[in-house]
Amino acid sequence: MVEGNRAQGSRMPEIGSEGRLRLGRDFFARDGITVARGLLGKILVHETKTGPVRGIITEVESYMGEEDKGSHTYGGRRTERTEPMYHAGGTSYVYLIYGMYSCMNIAAMTEGIPQAVLLRSVIPADGESERRMIQQRQEAAAGRRRRRAEDGKSGKVNLPSFGKHLADGPGKLCIAMGISRADNDIDMTESDSFYVTEGILVESSQIRAARRIGIDYAEEAAEYLWRFYIEKGYDK
Repeated sequence: MVEGNRAQGSRMPEIGSEGRLRLGRDFFARDGITVARGLLGKILVHETKTGPVRGIITEVESYMGEEDKGSHTYGGRRTERTEPMYHAGGTSYVYLIYGMYSCMNIAAMTEGIPQAVLLRSVIPADGESERRMIQQRQEAAAGRRRRRAEDGKSGKVNLPSFGKHLADGPGKLCIAMGISRADNDIDMTESDSFYVTEGILVESSQIRAARRIGIDYAEEAAEYLWRFYIEKGYDK
């Protein structure tokens, strides 16, 4: 495999608890498209109540700031919600959709330039992480069933499907990795419990570009090929 997906000029001063080099500020202090492509194959690490969960990043989307009609900061919207996007590259930006599902983003560029990368999909990096992801998906499903029963609502809440669907969407990713709004606005280059490390090497030929999902309102920006994913052939 080629090493073209390593961060050029990236300074990685720390070793994570799993023995892999952590991504430092230099990696994230680049434009959102470069950071997005570079994150493919890297490992997202999150400490949970049951231990660390490690996921190999396999799909991402770039959001390119105040001129991007698909971005939360389009037109200079700097609010309490979007403030983490204006912080230094490597800052977490976790927001809710539909009032219940978290979406995990990492800010790119430098202070004051609100670009970010949405993490859309991961796969477990090891067997223990997979067990913890399954457990957290099961607990979330059980909680939904319980709340529906308490509200007197009928209808079945399906058990989550696993395999390739364990964490293959922004909401499922956050549930599986135990990420919530409590993890918003964290400097992931400094945190001991929430960070990104080197992972697998990804060949440029394995990376595909496509339209971003769920932003049909964004006019011409909805057509930009700013979603990137590993097509196949990755290996732990």
